[in-house]
Amino acid sequence: MMRSLFSGVSGLKNHQTRMDVIGNNIANVNTVAFKSGRVNFEDILSQTVEGARSPQTGGMGGVNPKQVGLGMGISSIDTLFTPGSLQSTDNPTDFAVQGEGFFIVSDGSQVYYTRDGAFKTSADGALVNSNGFRLQGWMADADGNIDSTQALQNITIPVGAQMKPKATTEIAFEGNLDANAADSSQWITSVQVYDSLGNPHNLTITFTKTATANEWGWAADLDGISGDSGAIEFNPDGTVFSGGTGMASFTSIPGADSIGLSIDFSQLTQFGGNPTAYISFQDGYEAGSLDMVSTDSGGVLTGIFTNGQSKALAQIALATFSNPGGLLKEGGNLYQISNNSGLPNIGTASSGGRGSIAVGALEMSNVDLAQEFTNMIVTQRGFQANSRVITTSDEMLQDLINIKR
Repeated sequence: MMRSLFSGVSGLKNHQTRMDVIGNNIANVNTVAFKSGRVNFEDILSQTVEGARSPQTGGMGGVNPKQVGLGMGISSIDTLFTPGSLQSTDNPTDFAVQGEGFFIVSDGSQVYYTRDGAFKTSADGALVNSNGFRLQGWMADADGNIDSTQALQNITIPVGAQMKPKATTEIAFEGNLDANAADSSQWITSVQVYDSLGNPHNLTITFTKTATANEWGWAADLDGISGDSGAIEFNPDGTVFSGGTGMASFTSIPGADSIGLSIDFSQLTQFGGNPTAYISFQDGYEAGSLDMVSTDSGGVLTGIFTNGQSKALAQIALATFSNPGGLLKEGGNLYQISNNSGLPNIGTASSGGRGSIAVGALEMSNVDLAQEFTNMIVTQRGFQANSRVITTSDEMLQDLINIKR
């Protein structure tokens, strides 16, 4: 009789624990990236009243053991890392992982992991979460190269960053020169190029049909100052035969280095019809300052500058675990590694099963309210049934005591 009392107590205690977990799940139904919990029960020690007996040859059959259970316990409280739905926010510093990865954040001394991608920019340009923990990744070098094999760094947006100018060194042509043009006919095209200080200059290339069949001469000038010249010879099928590359240099650039241009004529053609030759590419640009930052699904933050150029600034790191259910909850939507979570496998998004990053969106809680309400009803009934075991056992004890009377 006392056994049933203690069994009922264990049922009450552990159903209350399950209710605590359900209550926490429902409380966090709107918490960003919250992962719901689940309680699993198990029976505990059983008292053996009589052991099992094996069958006897030609005699009695076997007898099963007689055991009385002594209640129930909690076998596990699991965290379910099923994905939550995404909610669009249109905030460029809100991120959601579409996969198994975790963002990595740090307070300067400890490293934490989170699915909560609600970040903002702090006064020093760092990307931080609501508690000021800094998002981790890799910063690009001066040329925009990112080395994801290096140690993790705080991701910082260099507000007001400047991009140095780049002198034009290469230009390229596309289009057509008229195969039926008369001798000395000209076609003129121009483009803006830049010196080492980022100052713009007007480069003009003049094509002149020569008396030689399938040949055009070219001459370059910069801001009206004549430069180098050359000739291009075409095949009978209209493609370039010789003179596909040329050089033009200009030395009298006030305050700046000389401009030396490598010119690519190889994509020009000579067919009958109106000329369309034009400069399709030049690699120089003026100085610029950071105007805005965009992030792609691979977690690369790209700066767009006022001179029309763009350059990679940083890349967000993601981590996966062999057993994410083994992570320790630290509050604030943060997790830390434990003895059973495994070590973090850190790398870039869209690789190693980490998943891609959705920009301008947040992952919602994965709590299923319908399931939680159902679990709550079942838990309540379990609690009521165990309380009934206690009251009934108490009544039986009372009856036993009353026998003496």
